[in-house]
Amino acid sequence: MPATELDQIVNLAKRRGFVFPSAEIYGGFRSTYDYGPLGSLMLRNVKNEWLRAMVQQRDDVVLIDAAILGPPAVWEASGHLKNFSDPLVDCTNCKQRFREDKLDDPHTCPHCGAKDSFTAARQFNLMFKTQAGPVADAGADAYLRPETAQGMFINFANVLQSSRKRPPFGIAQVGKSFRNEITPQNWIFRTREFEQMELQFFVPPAESAKWYQYWLDERMRWYTDLGIPASLLRLREHGADELSHYSAGTSDVEFAFPWGFDELEGIAQRTDFDLKAHAAASGEKLDYFDQASGERYVPYVVEPAAGATRTMAAFLLAAYDEDEVNGEPRTVLRLHPRLSPYQVAVLPLSKKDTLTPTAHEVRRRLSDRYMVDYDETQAIGRRYRRQDEIGTPLCVTVDFDSLDDRAVTIRDRDTTEQQRVAIDEVVTAVAERLGF
Repeated sequence: MPATELDQIVNLAKRRGFVFPSAEIYGGFRSTYDYGPLGSLMLRNVKNEWLRAMVQQRDDVVLIDAAILGPPAVWEASGHLKNFSDPLVDCTNCKQRFREDKLDDPHTCPHCGAKDSFTAARQFNLMFKTQAGPVADAGADAYLRPETAQGMFINFANVLQSSRKRPPFGIAQVGKSFRNEITPQNWIFRTREFEQMELQFFVPPAESAKWYQYWLDERMRWYTDLGIPASLLRLREHGADELSHYSAGTSDVEFAFPWGFDELEGIAQRTDFDLKAHAAASGEKLDYFDQASGERYVPYVVEPAAGATRTMAAFLLAAYDEDEVNGEPRTVLRLHPRLSPYQVAVLPLSKKDTLTPTAHEVRRRLSDRYMVDYDETQAIGRRYRRQDEIGTPLCVTVDFDSLDDRAVTIRDRDTTEQQRVAIDEVVTAVAERLGF
């Protein structure tokens, strides 16, 4: 069953090298995390699977990588300087700060329990501001992007001209964003520095509703295809009071986290708000001329926007399981093979020199295609348990018989079943089991 407590994953993640608190030797820095040897691989896999589904397997989406720093004019035109804010309240008793819209009880402080101790709410802008250049004055003001979307809008004309696409088509991007959250919380779910996977899909205005429904269905399917049970997911439509300043309608893909259903991804109907706003502010045309119909129009935009880091957390929580093998308890991450940090582990039965050359031969064969772990220390049973706990789908054991029969044993993480295969056929056998 999936993890029911966040600590089950937080503790495993630190112990096994998925996620570490940032600057821990200096006491830590709140709401920032470092991704360790396994976490960096898994996070890369999450992003790669998004790119595979959203770009590689389609002929109507292209990829860009826009700058993180941007001038105030971009964020003024997009509405972020004016509208990108959360309601902030302070508890006059314990001096803690909270987002008013996230309080379970607006009359009770969740930290100290004081009643009616909150100050009046004030709007707190979430943008990170800095200076670019050697002189710190207003002319050097710059902002770290709070979303990747604006880089796609301001490059709309460049992409349209260079890629020769036409609506309906999309611009995709994966990268870092920064928000000065009032109350970062729940491990890597809500942090001030995070990664997004966003698509801006430009469509003729009359087709906006059709494509909005299309992307709702597609994005739900992506999560279930990669192993999250449908029972842990839901689509929730935003109420009118929740909509962003650019949205004519938004739905969230939500996951059943230990604290309740919460957002993995938002799919928004951004209409033509952004393209028109940047065209007006810059004086440049950001529209499309349809030669077939003779019509010129500003495309509407449907935006699926997912958080890579919180999506990784959801995959870990959904994959967590505890069972018994040969009467002994084990912890296992039943990750989809495409998401697992390692797809294969090569485990020589002994670290004696007689086995090492053959074991490394097997590792080299597999590592041309897959990310492979190599482990020759501890008893083989303990090594199996470690690979189960970090989500490795298959273990390949090299034993002393391998020197004579040129064969190895493949063990399955989920069933623990084992099968003997020839070394010359090991890559094919692994590919059949993994499905890629």
